[in-house]
Amino acid sequence: MSLLHPDRLFPADPEVRGIARRIFSEICALPILSPHGHTDPRWFADDTPFPDPTALFLLPDHYILRMLYSQGIPMETLRGGANPKKAQEVWRIFAENYYLFRGTPTRLWLDYAFQELFGLQVRLNAETADFYWETISEHLANETFRPRALYERFQLEVIATTDNALDELEAHAAIRNSGWKGRVLPTFRPDAVVDPEFAGFRANLAKLGAMTGEDTTTWKGYLAALVSRRRFFKQEGATATDHGHPTAATTNLSRTEAESLFRRVTRTDEPAPADAELFRAQMLSEMARMSVEDGLVMQLHVGSFRNYNPVLFAKWGRDQGADIPTATNYVQALHPLLARYGNEPDFRLILFTIDESTFSRELAPLAGHYPSVTLGPPWWFLDSPEGMLRFRQHVTETAGFYNTAGFNDDTRAFLSIPGRHDLARRMDAAYLATLVADHRLDEDEALEVARDMTGPLVRRAYKLE
Repeated sequence: MSLLHPDRLFPADPEVRGIARRIFSEICALPILSPHGHTDPRWFADDTPFPDPTALFLLPDHYILRMLYSQGIPMETLRGGANPKKAQEVWRIFAENYYLFRGTPTRLWLDYAFQELFGLQVRLNAETADFYWETISEHLANETFRPRALYERFQLEVIATTDNALDELEAHAAIRNSGWKGRVLPTFRPDAVVDPEFAGFRANLAKLGAMTGEDTTTWKGYLAALVSRRRFFKQEGATATDHGHPTAATTNLSRTEAESLFRRVTRTDEPAPADAELFRAQMLSEMARMSVEDGLVMQLHVGSFRNYNPVLFAKWGRDQGADIPTATNYVQALHPLLARYGNEPDFRLILFTIDESTFSRELAPLAGHYPSVTLGPPWWFLDSPEGMLRFRQHVTETAGFYNTAGFNDDTRAFLSIPGRHDLARRMDAAYLATLVADHRLDEDEALEVARDMTGPLVRRAYKLE
């Protein structure tokens, strides 16, 4: 028995499937570029073994947590897996409920890891739970399953982490000083110091000032401190910033207006919602200006109502799988920013959405016009076979392939990376095969596009050359 069919995700039509096979065969073994994700840089700095299957698969993966929680399994039970004495018990609960993931991309990612990394060929369920636990645990004790060895086994060319603007990046420095040749890059994520509704915002500004020596009680000093932190991240290898805002709103306030707004949002722990949104909008424009100056690529992830479940947030904090997509406007929202910086030759803005109604109406036309705008791949809830296919169908006719940024896995779950890239490459091969079968592309052109989307487009979008 095999968990994975060799023709999975390819078109059912035999002729088109054959084309997809040939395209996929050209890209399946190419190196993986992971330019945006949330893996922990300490894994690569310390290179210590992963403790157990639960810590490896369940605890970092909010796709898994949210599905199990949706079926009434308490978060207290699931998070109890962080206790080594409870870890196998939580694994058994996961195994008993593995059927919940039928038809989801999570099932594809997990089955890929189970089979390709651990040689498992029987389906995970209550009866096989302990067999899985023992097999995976035995492998994790082997040096070939340490983080650096897995990095090399996955043929990773580069992996980027996402790091708080206040992070000292000690793990990244340790990686660099160790002499290991793996390329692990930080990414500047300033949400904690640009979003007045972020928990601890005012304390974060004080820390930002202490770290940089700037007076962050003033608008001028605050901006200077952000420039300083960006410079530090770039010195440590960062090529990009990342911004997780509820909306894509931007604005261009005068200096006097910005100073007044800054005073309003920093004098209270609960600023007016309208002021908080206006401040985030101004800060996106300020970040764009800084990107023009320092060359860091700007990623914008918007449209999520984060921490939607207040009970979970109060008890367990952020990133528990309780974020919900919202409708998002890009055309009017981004116009102030793009009107000022969209034509700058050194500016690069990568846009992500979880509102797929914007693919053909807003995002493709923006990327199809502005040289600074690139479309990120289907993200989060759209990181699925159907989401990827709809993205290509709705975007390609206006933006083409070469205004997109290839694929990134955006994951906290390290072992899902090769499975996610395998899925994305298969869907690209499947889509390109339909264009060849429809005589819209010659097969040699489809092969070239497939190779470009796997490597060169990613390197160009994230300045990884």
